[in-house]
Amino acid sequence: MSSFEQPVVTTQRWRLDLAYDGNGFTGFAFQPEFTTVVGLLRETLASTLHMSEEPLVVGAGRTDTGVHAFAQVVHVDLPVQLFATNRGPDRERLMRSLNKQLRGRIRVIRADPVSDEFHARFSATWREYRYLLLEATPPALEVNASWSWSVEGPLDLTAMNGACADIIGTHDFRAFCRRPTNSEPGEPLLRHVIGARWERLEDEWGMSPNNAPAVRLTIRATSFCHNMVRCLTSTMVAIGQRRLPQNAVKQRLESLKRDHLPPPAPAGGLSLIGVGFDEFAGGPSGFVR
Repeated sequence: MSSFEQPVVTTQRWRLDLAYDGNGFTGFAFQPEFTTVVGLLRETLASTLHMSEEPLVVGAGRTDTGVHAFAQVVHVDLPVQLFATNRGPDRERLMRSLNKQLRGRIRVIRADPVSDEFHARFSATWREYRYLLLEATPPALEVNASWSWSVEGPLDLTAMNGACADIIGTHDFRAFCRRPTNSEPGEPLLRHVIGARWERLEDEWGMSPNNAPAVRLTIRATSFCHNMVRCLTSTMVAIGQRRLPQNAVKQRLESLKRDHLPPPAPAGGLSLIGVGFDEFAGGPSGFVR
């Protein structure tokens, strides 16, 4: 080999499933000047694996500041000789090494070698989020603000689920999304919602502050636009409190206008709980199917 030739480094693509508390990060996507999920993971991968450069980490979706994840999925290409054994890649050792360095700020809950065809974002067939409310009169103390939103009840879940029915299918969600900076003002924000429902949760152990009942929104779509779930949540809560008519969501999907709607629900109540993948990619993340 000539002194001018560089050694060829063969890489193996890995799928990593992650959980994290969003309160410790300025969002998911890499921002050099802030601590983000991708930024910390890149830094930890490079230091733990003694890599000369931080690797590129690609996620299934972005979470905003304060939004949590129980089943985020990323892919990363790592030198093939790392964590290699006679029986193939050592998944357990990779997870142990990363989790030791991440110290609970991010938890790697799954690590699998995958084919180069796998892409955390483009191979995903759906994403599922959960929003958690505490329903109380008067609203409970904000002791759980990092993980839920305390709202004044009682809420009319029948009306809220009627609003959920209006978003099923493909719609232009311009009234419920923050427009991307690189898009044109009149460009549609089409998203396909697969399912959405509100339900009250049993609390047999009395864990809710002030015995406030917990209410959960579960929503699944092929993809989401920025602030979509939080904007839909706050509007549906207003419907459940009878401050807006049940058809308010349907009207705004048709008018594309956001005027006089409530601001987005707080970030703390929102969590990414699953990402859908076909079997070639290892199947869905999380406990949803």
